[in-house]
Amino acid sequence: MLKNIPPLLGPDLLAILRAMGHGDEIAIVDANYPADAAGPVLVRLDGISATDILDAVLTLLPLDDFVDEAAIVMQTVGDPAKREAVVDAFEAIVQQHEPGRTISSIERFDFYARVKQGYAIVQSGERRLYGNIILKKGVIRPDG
Repeated sequence: MLKNIPPLLGPDLLAILRAMGHGDEIAIVDANYPADAAGPVLVRLDGISATDILDAVLTLLPLDDFVDEAAIVMQTVGDPAKREAVVDAFEAIVQQHEPGRTISSIERFDFYARVKQGYAIVQSGERRLYGNIILKKGVIRPDG
């Protein structure tokens, strides 16, 4: 255990978050997501909601402020304008950690392709459909 680090962030995920560089992407995905077949390194956090994982990750991970889309969710199939309740929860968490930032969305198969190119995947136990989000890592600026 370490001070000020959410306990659900175990050593494997902490190492990934630390090793990621500016512009690298990590996906937090729901329990239905085909994460094992996706390609990037996979950390499983079964039984933990995607929203709890997002909240913990954003205590440490800065979002990229050089791009407009640093937090990206999957659009609802057949109704891309529909906004799932879990997406509202994601946005509230992003706003809490990165005031003024919003989330964007992309089509399902574009989301899958982007995750395959990412740095890592965290598979949650999230049972709400469309509980998937990609985060693009930003920078920590020097003090002063």
